[in-house]
Amino acid sequence: MRSIHIGMLGLGNVGQGVLRILAENGAAISNRIAANPVISRVLVRELDKARALEVDPALLTLDPSDVLDDPNVRVVVELIGGIEPARSYVLRALEAGKHVVTANKALLAERGEELFAAAAARGLDIYFEGSVAGGIPVLRALREGLASDRIDRVIGIVNGTSNYILDAMTRTGVSYEQALTAAQAAGFAEADPTLDVEGGDAAHKLALLALVSVGVRVDPDRIHTEGITRVRPFDIRSAHELGYVIKSLALADFDQHGRPHLRVHPTFVPRDHILAGVRGSYNAVEVSSRALGQSMYYGKGAGMMPTGVAVVSDIIEVCRDIVGFSEGGPPPGAFREVHPVEPAPLDDLECENYLCVHVPNVPGVLGKVASCLGRHGVSIKRMNQDTPGADEPIDMVIMTERTQEAKVRAAVAEVDTFDLALMPTHRFRILDADDPVADQGGAGA
Repeated sequence: MRSIHIGMLGLGNVGQGVLRILAENGAAISNRIAANPVISRVLVRELDKARALEVDPALLTLDPSDVLDDPNVRVVVELIGGIEPARSYVLRALEAGKHVVTANKALLAERGEELFAAAAARGLDIYFEGSVAGGIPVLRALREGLASDRIDRVIGIVNGTSNYILDAMTRTGVSYEQALTAAQAAGFAEADPTLDVEGGDAAHKLALLALVSVGVRVDPDRIHTEGITRVRPFDIRSAHELGYVIKSLALADFDQHGRPHLRVHPTFVPRDHILAGVRGSYNAVEVSSRALGQSMYYGKGAGMMPTGVAVVSDIIEVCRDIVGFSEGGPPPGAFREVHPVEPAPLDDLECENYLCVHVPNVPGVLGKVASCLGRHGVSIKRMNQDTPGADEPIDMVIMTERTQEAKVRAAVAEVDTFDLALMPTHRFRILDADDPVADQGGAGA
């Protein structure tokens, strides 16, 4: 049985997971692909670093050339993260005629156009299943299982840190700060959690979901992104009383021309919706397509073994290509022509909204707020407020009818200019899972 030599860049948690899976499942993998994937060299920062997995020291190197310039290495697995030096290493690997497997969502979301073009020019492939939702095979489902269908909408919980925090706030009633501290103690949040809790990580993943769904490249910096730091226990309780759960969602709606409406933000999700039950650090992605309808992909979104499974599955696919097309090279891969697009503006998207207006308990304030909403074309579905003492401020909760984004945004902006406004209005969009995208040319949530 032939051997296919693999070089790895990085040996963190995911890299160790890859080695463990190949060691434990190597015989079965070899039988499936009629070849033996062999890890030849591994680039590390420290040779003597203590690791959870025992690794043959002869595999380790501090010199990237030992991986990138080795003529026996057919596949390079990039697991170091970030943009540089990962981008330079991947380009060097492609220039040397090596296929690439990566779990680096930021690299592909920001520099994917350049890397896919370099791969296409040399008849090579870049696989990246591990870059979105850990071990959930959602990218493979979109790229292969749903390749014959038309994708209308993708909705996902794709950041485990944010979901862990919001789930803790929902189940225990703690504040955002307390939930974040617990997430950091449990290893589900970084010391600096900004990329996760402000939505940047989810935006990178959403850009890749759009790429695989409809073949367009979107700059993640152009995706409307809101974090979860403004979610309060009051909002969590209000959501529960109204029949909802707050989740941080990544949403992509595609119009009939494939132009994406993309956004990441905390959302009121109906309690009976399947995404409302996603707990802890788990991820889930719901796909709506014309022929199949709705399909769901659920599992652990990060970690040594879940992401390792995704990376090894990509290694298996590359090896199959090499074995099956050893004479003429691999078959044409996806993303040979990636078209950059601007996300469609959200102004015309429609959804119901939760607004919490913070005002003093004085006569006429309710009427002033309601009048402002009416001037902007925002209809009120229901309204209620707490009953504080005479001198205590009011949290006025307003549920709107389905309204265009631009109208709600303008109304909230004016309310926040009132002398009576004690702090910016808390606004959360409400997920309307039953509204078909095709009817509107792009549904809103």
